[in-house]
Amino acid sequence: MLSSSTIVGVVGAGAMGRGIAQVAAAAGHSVMLADARAGAAADARQQIGAALAKLVDKGKLAVTARDALIGRITATDMDVDAFAPCGLIIEAIVEDLKAKQALFTALAPAVSIDTVLATNTSSLSVAAVAATCEDPCRVIGLHFFNPPPLMPLVEVVPWSGTRPNIAESARTLMTSWGKTPVVCSDTPGFIVNRVARPFYGEALRIAEEGTVDYATIDWAMRDFGGFRMGPFELMDFIGNDVNFAVTRAVYEGFFFEPRYRPSLVQQQLVAAGRLGRKTKRGFYDYADGAVAPEPTRDPALGARIVERIRAMLINEAVDALRLGVASAADIDTAMVKGVNYPKGLLAWCDELGAASVLATLEALHAEYGEERYRPSPLLRLAARDGRRLCT
Repeated sequence: MLSSSTIVGVVGAGAMGRGIAQVAAAAGHSVMLADARAGAAADARQQIGAALAKLVDKGKLAVTARDALIGRITATDMDVDAFAPCGLIIEAIVEDLKAKQALFTALAPAVSIDTVLATNTSSLSVAAVAATCEDPCRVIGLHFFNPPPLMPLVEVVPWSGTRPNIAESARTLMTSWGKTPVVCSDTPGFIVNRVARPFYGEALRIAEEGTVDYATIDWAMRDFGGFRMGPFELMDFIGNDVNFAVTRAVYEGFFFEPRYRPSLVQQQLVAAGRLGRKTKRGFYDYADGAVAPEPTRDPALGARIVERIRAMLINEAVDALRLGVASAADIDTAMVKGVNYPKGLLAWCDELGAASVLATLEALHAEYGEERYRPSPLLRLAARDGRRLCT
C-alpha cells in the first residue's frame, strides 16, 4: 500500500500544505505540490527553501541535504492530471466541505484506483468529504498540526467506510515520517479539538462570571496547572476566529451539546476584529508599548481555577474513551503531543482518583444546575469501582 517509494501529492500551498510537503520530502518522498492560485506552489517551494536555509546557517542541516529535499518537491499550478503518478494525495485547502468534495471528485478519476486520498480537515466529517468521491472507501483523514515540520502529532481518521488496511498503512507511513500517529473515529473534533474544548470553554465561563480576570486564569493554568500557555493567551495565539470556528463546528456537530457551547464574549471579539496577536488586539492588547495586566496571585484561587478546568478536561477525555473515539493510550498521546498538555488526561485522572474528579463535577453541577457539568457515566463507574482508566 503506502511505502517510502510512494509519490506524495499535496494540494494547497498555504502554511499547512507547505509544511506537509516539507515533511514528506524530508522523509524521502517525491512530492507534487499544487495550488489553485497561479504561482502559489512555486512561492511555497521557495519559502520551504528559505526556511531550510536558516537551518543550514545554524548548522542543523547540511547544504546537500537541503538541496536534495528541495529537489524532491515539484511545484505546479493545479492540474488533476499531474497527480496521476501519486499513491497518496493530501489536501490542505480551505476548510470548506464543498471545496474539499469538489477537489476529491475531480482527483479520483485522474489517479489510480489504489491512490489514497487524505483530507487534512480539522473539523469536517471525513465521511462527508468522501461522500461525492469515486470509490470513497479510499478516503481517510490525516490531520497534521501547525506547523507540520515541528508538531509531532498526526490524527489518522478513517471513516466507517475506509478500507481497513488503509488506516494501518497510513499509521505506519506517518511513523516513518517521524510523526506520532494516533487513530481515532470520524467524530466532530476527532481527539484534540474535541477533548481540548473545556480548556477554552470553561476558562471563558469563569471569566464571564465576572470575579476573575483573564490574566489570573492564565497565570493559574500555567503556574498551578503546568500548562505551557494559559487559555486566553493561547486563544489569542491561535486566533479567536479560528478557535471560535472550531468550537462552533464541534457544538453543531454534536447537535448542540451543552458542553461545547461557544462563548458570546469570544463571538463579540471576532465580530469586532479582535482576533488576537495577528490583529494586535484580542483578550489582551499587543500594540507597541502595551502593558500586560498583572494577575491576582492568590494560590487558593489559582488552585480552584485549575481544579475546575482540569475536571472538565478529564471528563471530556473520559467520555471520548467511553464512546470509542480512540484508545486510552492514543487519547493521552494526542493531548500531550498535539497541544503540549503537561500529562495525559486519563493518566491525570488515575493520579488524582476518579472519585476526586467526580466530586468536583458534581459540585459544579449542583451549583449551576447545568448539563455542561454532568459527569461521564464511565467516570462514575471508575469512581465507584476504583478503576484505572489509563492501563
